[in-house]
Amino acid sequence: MDKYYTLAEGCPFASSSTSVQLRNGDGGGLGLLQDTQLIETLAHFSRERIPERVVHSKASGAYGEFVATRDCSDFTSASFLNKVGKTTPVLQRVSTVGGEAGSADTSRDIHGWAMKLYTEEGNLDWVFNNTPVFFIRDPMRFPSLNRSNKRHPRSHLPDANMFWDFHVGSPESIHELLHLFSDRGTPKSIRHMNAYSGHTYKFTKTDGSFKYAKFQIKTQQGVENLTKEEAITMDGVNPDSLIQDMFEAIERGDYPVWNVYVQLMSPDEAKIYRWNIFDMTKVWPHKDFPLLQIGRLTMNRNPNNYFADIEQAAFSPSTMVPGFAPSADPVLQARLFAYPDAARYRLGVNYQQLPTNAPNAPVYCPFQRDGMMRFDGNYGADPSYVNSSLQPTKFYPVEKGQSAALSLHTEHEKWVGEVVSFASQVTDEDFVQPTALWEVIGRDPGHQDRLIGNLVIHLKGVKNPELRKAVYGLFSRVDKDLGLKLQKRTEEEAKGQYGYDLHIEKS
Repeated sequence: MDKYYTLAEGCPFASSSTSVQLRNGDGGGLGLLQDTQLIETLAHFSRERIPERVVHSKASGAYGEFVATRDCSDFTSASFLNKVGKTTPVLQRVSTVGGEAGSADTSRDIHGWAMKLYTEEGNLDWVFNNTPVFFIRDPMRFPSLNRSNKRHPRSHLPDANMFWDFHVGSPESIHELLHLFSDRGTPKSIRHMNAYSGHTYKFTKTDGSFKYAKFQIKTQQGVENLTKEEAITMDGVNPDSLIQDMFEAIERGDYPVWNVYVQLMSPDEAKIYRWNIFDMTKVWPHKDFPLLQIGRLTMNRNPNNYFADIEQAAFSPSTMVPGFAPSADPVLQARLFAYPDAARYRLGVNYQQLPTNAPNAPVYCPFQRDGMMRFDGNYGADPSYVNSSLQPTKFYPVEKGQSAALSLHTEHEKWVGEVVSFASQVTDEDFVQPTALWEVIGRDPGHQDRLIGNLVIHLKGVKNPELRKAVYGLFSRVDKDLGLKLQKRTEEEAKGQYGYDLHIEKS
């Protein structure tokens, strides 16, 4: 069938390259308001950019499938995991975090890893990162964390002083800082990157039982990273290298594959475990809770239109299915609100109706009516309130005495306590796992030295000597030798480049 240009309302349009004007003999012309498509084109152009994500603004996106490799009915009622070989369509978005949409893919950064699983019982969003821990455990610090990575409010330039001032004031971030300034901070490609839930979640069953869970997604292509020199070069040569690598691999049929694992912990184990399982600055060592493979992820199709499929995609950890639930992690609890609220701001209150966000499962959600850009039937003549006797609606069947195991509606914890103003306190325990990570990094020849070099590049931009000294003290709590080497190399390079000096303490 031939295609013809039309107006948005369908009226045929005779020419795509002319405008309607009142002309005179000197070659001038006045545009007329009756030129509908010129007016629409200009007005639309001024509005075609939606708000950029505050974080995770630049990303690669692809479609694929999740295949269950285990029947997980023994610990969850989630339908997408109840049969070996069961396949679930997936949308993936992998992003940088701190930079703007035009920033370089290979700048040192944490990478977000968001996936939407279109299950038969609704959508399940996994909103993970490429590191197993995070900088904070108190959600109040989340805006400040991200602002410290952004541009200075006066100079509009990246500012090392803001970055390190925040992290010295939030020393629980040291575990994630070691990941960020290790080789892992500059991945070679998305295909060679792992992902982790960070948060603790829950797998639930209809009888009310549950297991705490952490997730790891491990690449079958092998982990590969760039050195700081390679990353800096790539920033200039091809700032879109990660997006390009992923797109072209899928286009040529070289589909990347990851194995999906879970660590499981019982409620009784959680009560006596050494570390607070709701603290996302901590990991569960594999020797305590081994990895159990539950699936395989393959990305095999690029989007037809990036804006429609990826830029309009909205991911939230609150998007869950029966058999999967949140834990009492305070940062996770805050994200359950913050992420949908960001989508409402960027995309509008009816963002869930956009094709990229809409579930494959049937939807009857009259709790949400009207609003801008409502483009379905808006539930027709159904009363505009719920629980109407005029339009009786059934609820999901739950047998008497059973816990529903439905998304957020779990009854597994009984909370008794007093309302208090809580401030997170840092103790020596916060440095146990970072010290262990530093030792693991030392097994890779030269990696510790590269990590120190990566820190020096960033830290030598801090002009305040007391702040630099505080950073050295922070890393000395991980390993005294690490702190001393960092101090010596930073001060030597800073003196040569900027002319300032700080007494270097002797061990």
